[in-house]
Amino acid sequence: QVQLVESGGGLVQAGGSLRLSCAASGRAASRATVGWFRQTPGLEYTFVAAVTWTGDSTYYADSVKGRFSISRDNAKNTVYLQMNSLKPEDTATYFCAARLGTWTLSRYQYAYWGQGTQVSVSS
Repeated sequence: QVQLVESGGGLVQAGGSLRLSCAASGRAASRATVGWFRQTPGLEYTFVAAVTWTGDSTYYADSVKGRFSISRDNAKNTVYLQMNSLKPEDTATYFCAARLGTWTLSRYQYAYWGQGTQVSVSS
């Protein structure tokens, strides 16, 4: 129904910026809510941000609010995560995920996942 491919990860120094991309395809891509999650070296998955398919509503975890920005380009079926003022604690593998429904911060309610992209922030 939805296929997701992330890109844009890399190594950056603290205070720097990265922009992650999540390209979506499939019959239901235009109807999906897309969220970003990250897996820390401790292997815990945490919610980062989400956007509805129209791009009208966005949601952020407290830890990234004011630094990260999520947006959606419906013409390209692509969701972006602009990450500014990066901190070492942002180091993680970042995944985009999709679900057919309203937004939620629970990873268990997202049926479709990308392969992940690594973000490393040095001090």
